[in-house]
Amino acid sequence: MEQVVRRAVPEDHSVLNELENEARAAVLETRGGARWCEVVPARRGRWFDDGAQVFVAEIDAVGVGYLVLIPGEVAVVESVFVTPGAREVGFGDWLLEAALSAAVEEGSRLLEGTALPGDRDLKNLFERAGIVARAITVSVPLRPSQS
Repeated sequence: MEQVVRRAVPEDHSVLNELENEARAAVLETRGGARWCEVVPARRGRWFDDGAQVFVAEIDAVGVGYLVLIPGEVAVVESVFVTPGAREVGFGDWLLEAALSAAVEEGSRLLEGTALPGDRDLKNLFERAGIVARAITVSVPLRPSQS
């Protein structure tokens, strides 16, 4: 069984779109997920349009996860997802290692990411990599969403 984390290429659009759909469906089940989906629009084929660095995780050439890194002075892990059946393999750690390396290569001074309330797996993933909480964002809806 070949397990790989690599930079995504344009030919990965289809599998990335499928993984993103699965990721967004899962995040909607999480507290704060609907708001996150408003703030972070779906890429739906725009994987490389804004200079994003995208990494894909595979088992035997089948996509099982991805990570989107927005480079800059403060690099941002926009999203990271691994399918439930592949989570115990270590792909989340490998994807994050790839993002950290890319951020260092780009000259970033800081790397940030967001873990929603109750997403202990993602919080733990970030903490294993030394990425710890610096702030907690709170909110209350004041009127219904326009979506």
